[in-house]
Amino acid sequence: MKILQEILIILKIFCKCVIYIYMIKITKNWHNLLKSEFEKEYFKKLQTFLKEEYLLQTIYPKIENIFNALNFCKYDDIKVVVIGQDPYHQQNQAFGLCFAVQDGVALPPSLKNIFKEIESDLNIKCKSSGNLGRWAVQGVLLLNTVLTVRQNLPNSHKNKGWEIFTQEIIKLVNQKNEQVIFVLWGNNAKVFAPLIDKDKHIILSAPHPSPLSAYNGFFGCKHFSKINEILIKNKKTPINWE
Repeated sequence: MKILQEILIILKIFCKCVIYIYMIKITKNWHNLLKSEFEKEYFKKLQTFLKEEYLLQTIYPKIENIFNALNFCKYDDIKVVVIGQDPYHQQNQAFGLCFAVQDGVALPPSLKNIFKEIESDLNIKCKSSGNLGRWAVQGVLLLNTVLTVRQNLPNSHKNKGWEIFTQEIIKLVNQKNEQVIFVLWGNNAKVFAPLIDKDKHIILSAPHPSPLSAYNGFFGCKHFSKINEILIKNKKTPINWE
């Protein structure tokens, strides 16, 4: 009986590992751009860590949504990059886009403040849904610096390798010939500024939209109108921020 139980446990773990490998999704375009990163030692260690975490802990987002920031926004379509920190750590919130939550989920405080600034800046009414996929498909790369997190433990996957990977993504975007607008809210995002060619691209920075700092300069930054003004000047379609 004990042997049978051990066999069932092994089979269960094996099946979960197979599911893990199968469920990770990244578009061919981004995979080709990042394939050298996937072969590096740091990423292999990150993969080993994530396999164990997804097997033994509750991790967000779901495995298939880890690379949604890339899957929603093609490299060639990138106009704007918004850099976040790590995913929301409560149930049903995170799905791979920084600051965004899934349809039907209550807006977190930072996202509420983002919508508040949009409405004040552009004199429009934002949609009630916090699913920002509608921005991503217009060319807004909504990239967290860390792409996974344990339930109820913010920053629990910090310094496990994700930061190296996301820095490489920023470097790739920096190589684009056309001008890209990088939006850096808060100190964790601002550390990426040295990776950006300021002679070629635009950097907009402000305090984080969290209630702890939004009144120190996020409110009134008017980044959303500024982004659209720059895009129009460059003969590109502005972003519909509703």
